[in-house]
Formats: sequence, C-alpha cells, structure tokens
Amino acid sequence: MITQPFVNSAINNGIAEITFGTPKSNALPGHILEKLAQTILNEGAKAEVKAILLKSEGEKAFCAGASFDELLEIDELETSKIFFGGFASVLNAMRTCGKIVVVRVQGKTTGGGVGIACGADYCFATKHSALALTEINLGIGPFVIGPYVERKIGKSQFAAMATDADFRSADWAETHNIYHSVSENIAEMDGKISKFMETLSTRSDEALALIKKVSWEGTEHFSELMPERIHMSASLILEDSAKKNIEKIKERLRAK
Repeated sequence: MITQPFVNSAINNGIAEITFGTPKSNALPGHILEKLAQTILNEGAKAEVKAILLKSEGEKAFCAGASFDELLEIDELETSKIFFGGFASVLNAMRTCGKIVVVRVQGKTTGGGVGIACGADYCFATKHSALALTEINLGIGPFVIGPYVERKIGKSQFAAMATDADFRSADWAETHNIYHSVSENIAEMDGKISKFMETLSTRSDEALALIKKVSWEGTEHFSELMPERIHMSASLILEDSAKKNIEKIKERLRAK
C-alpha cells in the first residue's frame, strides 16, 4: 500500500525504468509532476539509456489525473498555472527527451493519465485499462493534454471524449492508436513488456533517436500552445462551481 507520493528510477541493461505512485489511485500532485518531468529528462539525457519505461505503482488504477486535494487548495491564478503547467512539463519531457518512451497501463486511467498514455511512443495495457477524459465533470476541460490526445485519435474523437466524459474500453483505445498492445492480465502484459524492452536494448542508439525525432515531427508548436491551454484550465478551476464539483466527486468516492 502506498503511503507517500514518490517517483523512483533505475537503469538496467540500457532501460531506464521510472515508477510513480500516490495513495489515491496514482492521482498526481504538483510536486510529483515536477519530479516526474525532471526524472524523464534526466534519464533521457544519459548516454547509456536506450529507452524509458514509464509505469505507476499497484495493480488497479494507472493514473487518476490531477490530485483533487491539491485542486481544492488552489485559490489564485498563478498557483493554478504552476499546477497545470506540471502536466505540460511531463508531456513535454516525454516528447523531447530524445529516447523512446514506453508506457505501461495496468488499469483505468482518467484525465491527465490519458495524456500520459497518449504521450507514449509505445503503450502496453491490459483489457481492464479503460480510459476517459473526465475534466468536464470538474467544470474544466482537457486543454493541456489535448494536443497529445488529438495526435493519437484525431480532433473529432477528442471532442467527443472531452464532451461526454464516458469511459472507452481498452480495445477502443487500441483501435484508436492509444494502446499498441492489449493483454488479458498484468502478468501477460509484463511478459510482453520484458521482451519488448530487452529487444529495444539491442537496437541502434542512432536509429531509435531518429525514430523518436521523425515520429514527433509537426508537434513543435505544442510548446507555443501551452501557455493559453494552461490558462484555460487554471482559470476555470478557480470558479466556485468547479470547487463544488470536486467536493461532490470526493464525497461519492468516499461513499464507495
């Protein structure tokens, strides 16, 4: 059981394995977002690293997006911008670190967690890994992660997910290019990941770097979009209605 939020990393056979975890369904507070982004950049800068495996702790939720507790504490715009900028930093690190980033999704994921899955160069999941863009339930929208989600599923599907906030199945996510491999269970998925990462560790550094570069061509403007996208979420979350929505959701979760 996770008692404190953490980000750990270790390198084995040319693979940097980065693990994050928080007590509440791996929802991400600001300081963990900052540490996760910096860890991705640090590991990506190491010559001995061929690829990065990004995963979360536990066997249930992969990532529940933003920390509700922290969202409720935010009471002014600049603090809010820093928080939502944390998600932008993580995704930007995944995009620009220069190394192939493989993401392991073991269970349901919502909000910013969907952004992390979409920021992957290759994504493994189990059949239990349904996903949803639930930000509208809070009174905001998936503005910061939007460009990364749109890159995978297209603008129309992104708009639908952002509007209805419904869960899509792992099979749907595979069909729509978010997941690249869907397994029956965690053990099967981890077996596939182990073989995949072992193979990556034998590949040409230069070839992997160029694959990374080519696959992200046309996304250079993402950085230019972020200030406006961050402001959208940062300002909306300060509304009284958003605070009330978060409290209601927390009450429902406590009642389960």
